[in-house]
Amino acid sequence: MEPKMIVLEEKKMVGKSIRMTLAEDATQELWKSFMPHRQSIPDRVDERLYNLKVFDQGFDPKQFHPSTPFVKWAAVEVLPRTHNEDPGMETLVLKGGLYAVFLHRGPADRFNQTLQYIFEEWLPASAYDLDDRAHFERFTIDYHPADPEAVEEVWIPVKAVHE
Repeated sequence: MEPKMIVLEEKKMVGKSIRMTLAEDATQELWKSFMPHRQSIPDRVDERLYNLKVFDQGFDPKQFHPSTPFVKWAAVEVLPRTHNEDPGMETLVLKGGLYAVFLHRGPADRFNQTLQYIFEEWLPASAYDLDDRAHFERFTIDYHPADPEAVEEVWIPVKAVHE
């Protein structure tokens, strides 16, 4: 599983967020609260959905444990000029930069296997270090987490080792 290396431009995101841990996972509640409102968000760039994770101190896979807090977002990309006037939604500027983009194939309950490969095999053998930017998954509107044929993009922020 080799990633595509993509330089991402800064993006403006609109959605909902919640502070959580893996031990107290609120992902389903977050998405259930977001999905009914996504169509009312003006100036969406496309129909893709973003599952973003923002870590307070950056992400270190060696230090990460089920009680590590982070902010998770359910969001869509909007045009840069968009002004969010919906009181139930928040705005996040997704910083641009280099990302390693992997494809996770299969149900969400096997997602941890993909992450293990990325952080335990690919990253240590690569010419990259993690960068302190948001990690995210991007998928289409017809994505279903239990589908054995599901495909989602896994975007990992990286920088060259010498930076």
